[in-house]
Amino acid sequence: MKLKYLIAFVILTGIGRTAAQAQLPPQVPIWDANTVTLTLKKVADDTYAILPSTVDEQTSKGIPQATTGGFVVGSRGVLMIEVMLTKRLFDQQIKLIRSVTDKPILYAVNTSDHGDHCFGNYLLPAGTSIIQNEFAKDNLSKNYDGIKTFMVGLFGTGRGIENTVFRPADIVIPKNSSMKVDLGDGKVIELQNVGTAQSPADLFVWMPNQKIFWAGNPFIAESPAIPWLFDGYFLEPAANLRRVYDFLPDDAIVIPGHGRITNKAGIKYTIDYVAELKRQVEAAVDKGLSLDQTKATVTMKNFDQGYVLFNWLHYNFNLPNAYKDIRANKK
Repeated sequence: MKLKYLIAFVILTGIGRTAAQAQLPPQVPIWDANTVTLTLKKVADDTYAILPSTVDEQTSKGIPQATTGGFVVGSRGVLMIEVMLTKRLFDQQIKLIRSVTDKPILYAVNTSDHGDHCFGNYLLPAGTSIIQNEFAKDNLSKNYDGIKTFMVGLFGTGRGIENTVFRPADIVIPKNSSMKVDLGDGKVIELQNVGTAQSPADLFVWMPNQKIFWAGNPFIAESPAIPWLFDGYFLEPAANLRRVYDFLPDDAIVIPGHGRITNKAGIKYTIDYVAELKRQVEAAVDKGLSLDQTKATVTMKNFDQGYVLFNWLHYNFNLPNAYKDIRANKK
């Protein structure tokens, strides 16, 4: 992989506003779409999670996992959550859905504009309505080729990413808005755009009757994973992550964006990391420390518990974005 992939993405999308954000991850591909096997797990009546086969064994070891998804079956049809990165993974997802039901896929929800959540849209039936956050549709329509280049850079050539084709969303949800989809049989799905929690393109999926929550990229996985705040923002995500966490009941079933099924307590590590990062960077800014001095000081070793991508995310993305936002806010 060449550095130019990440630089191209930064230029074309405006995501990532510091030179540090062009640094490469410690492993490429981060996970291999050519080897991922997706599996099915029933979480409630007619409600299923779709998960990489490795999540139960590897999440707690700090090994990055492929995208999770799922689907809900009602009397009217199916709502599908995520469409995956490549045709190979999309086809696995469809096969898992068809092992349960032959009802039509009425809706497909993308929880992010990152390619592993939305690049399979072009493979959906013509009659399926795609639902996205309003920013996600706008950004994909303007920057699809740049986002594709970025995804090839992180996940490798020859995975089928190059073959994906842009298909626009049919339904968009504006910032600070929500939408309810009633599939029948008590299957009500609430789609929430609370603003930036990882990126401006975030969309959360909540089933209030069943207390099931698809958390997407903002809550990427349990400990030892830390959040991927590489879209150039910190203070708004810090507030919205807490807001979403506080909204969830203690007995909610949480399906993170890239990890095993957990609960509210299982995603508190993300909240704790962000709160501590905010506290320490605020203290550094109050002392007048430069970014480099802050990096040397705010090492957060108590949160460096074996996640493979900790240093890449913490020093190149999360900390610089926290410093940028907090310093600007102080001024």
